[in-house]
Amino acid sequence: MKYVIIGNSAAAVGAVEAIRQNDTEGKILIISDESYHTYSRPLISYLLLGKTTREKMKYRSDSFYSENNCEVMLSTSVTAIDKDAKCVLLSNGESESYDKLLVATGSSPFVPPVNGLDKVEKKFTFISLDDANALEKAVTEGSKVLIVGAGLIGLKCAEGISAKADITCVDLSDRVLSSILDDGGSEIVKAHLEDNGIKFRLGVQVSEFGKNSALLSDGTKVEFDVLVMAVGVRPNTALVKNIGGEVGRGIVINERCATSVEDIYAAGDCCESMDVSTGEKKVMALLPNAYMQGECAGMNMSGADFVFDKAIPMNAIGFFGKHIITAGSYTGEVYTECEDGNYKKLFYGDNKLNGFILIGNAEKAGIYTSLVRERTKLDTIDFELICEKPGLMAFSKDVRAEKLGSAQ
Repeated sequence: MKYVIIGNSAAAVGAVEAIRQNDTEGKILIISDESYHTYSRPLISYLLLGKTTREKMKYRSDSFYSENNCEVMLSTSVTAIDKDAKCVLLSNGESESYDKLLVATGSSPFVPPVNGLDKVEKKFTFISLDDANALEKAVTEGSKVLIVGAGLIGLKCAEGISAKADITCVDLSDRVLSSILDDGGSEIVKAHLEDNGIKFRLGVQVSEFGKNSALLSDGTKVEFDVLVMAVGVRPNTALVKNIGGEVGRGIVINERCATSVEDIYAAGDCCESMDVSTGEKKVMALLPNAYMQGECAGMNMSGADFVFDKAIPMNAIGFFGKHIITAGSYTGEVYTECEDGNYKKLFYGDNKLNGFILIGNAEKAGIYTSLVRERTKLDTIDFELICEKPGLMAFSKDVRAEKLGSAQ
């Protein structure tokens, strides 16, 4: 059996580890357009901050590929899939056959067409290690940096370069992190970022760029030395779309992470899958989901019958020491706590916890995440206690024993 994996991040690692549980002999080939050992993408801002190193960013040890008997082709792109010949065509003009194929191609920065953007010399995106390395070279002490986008990517970039740059973030939304926070949570995070020197221009967009300036929709102008476009990302779906595979916003997969094309699976940020907190199909570009989807794909590629049907939107992130954890959907009734810089909102209805927002004190977030992911019926637990003081004591004795791995 020959397994080919396109991509070298969390989903690929999950697949390799799962395949080797069932098949120790089959050939595994990993093909990546990047030149690096597998690394954790969320850590690129900490590299710029000096809080981690290239070595510590590695998602698995140096021996990972050899221990799992993998062949790796770095700095090589897959240009097309030939589903009839069951092979992938490579940027070096060669091809590789497969018995089972995993597409784990991730996503690419979305850069909207803005008048004058081509005039800007020092412009960057921020989703890869190459991006971080290039930005680090461009930003010098006192550089004025304009970041277009006040979402997760833009704000992590801002934190990463904050020690030596004068930063302004522009966003069309009237609040920061609008995709994962409500109004109250957003205000708390914005104030914290401003306390750490980040400036914001919200509710406006860039109408036109000059070589070192941006004209905003309200008529004001922002000067900059370096521009970072952090508007968002789009799943890399072309390889599957071009062979007639089912694609929506992302590659469509089933609960076994199989695509609509025989012997081709997909996992990670390039996919759309079922959000169990809402019952809707959506792209959930999150490292834990990517790993678990990769694991599911690898299990099924290597002959197991494995289902992953517990994907939820989830974010765990921090800015200047303040932690934020969110999960699920923000629908239903609301339980709220807001004191001493901490913020908690729990959203519940239909006898289930639908989602939550935690800012500041995020201990015990795993209990809330489990309730959302497992769709636990609230009448089987002490939900009032869970709201105020999350802990295993709110669960029944049997559930406590299961969660603690106890035989009692």
